[in-house]
Amino acid sequence: MAKDNKATDRRVARVRRAIRARAYGKPRLSVFRSSKQIYAQIIDDENGATLVSASSLEKDNRGALKTGANVEAARVVGKQLAERAVAKGIKDVVFDRGGYMYHGRVKALAEGAREGGLQF
Repeated sequence: MAKDNKATDRRVARVRRAIRARAYGKPRLSVFRSSKQIYAQIIDDENGATLVSASSLEKDNRGALKTGANVEAARVVGKQLAERAVAKGIKDVVFDRGGYMYHGRVKALAEGAREGGLQF
């Protein structure tokens, strides 16, 4: 059991290290996906502060979405996050998939964020 956690931690650290090397001061769009929900936030790593966040657990999304664990929900969360970020003047970010493979819900969230106006 502990071995799996170590492998996951190494993968997350490897992805994060590659992102920081190429960020050039841009904020990071971080994704967390659980078995039932999906969460995303834009983080300023220099100050250690969350600038914008969105999730499938928000009141608007709970009523509109059937579940927070599908591709449709991820795309909606990505669009919401992008709209909030553009409203705050954030357009360029670096995508942090957080050790997850870039397909399914993670890919849908990224595509939704691009549709909403974010560039990465």
